[in-house]
Amino acid sequence: MDPFCGAAFVFRSKRADRIKLLIWDQTGMVLVHKRLEGGRFVWPQVRDGVMRISSSQMAALFEGLEWRLVRPERARRPLAAG
Repeated sequence: MDPFCGAAFVFRSKRADRIKLLIWDQTGMVLVHKRLEGGRFVWPQVRDGVMRISSSQMAALFEGLEWRLVRPERARRPLAAG
């Protein structure tokens, strides 16, 4: 994938206690690293090198929470002007 496409690139250590995110924020590349003091990151299924989860699920994963319990957001319809 193109690193400038807006996707977050997420990497997990073998022991699953560390995670790195690489994100393009329109001004440069941002690298975020997090190590859990206790527990491990639960990893989503990866298909063809890509994992697809919603932003709210990603936020839960990054916090070390059970991201599978978070429902993906639904696309909201725009409000009609009235």
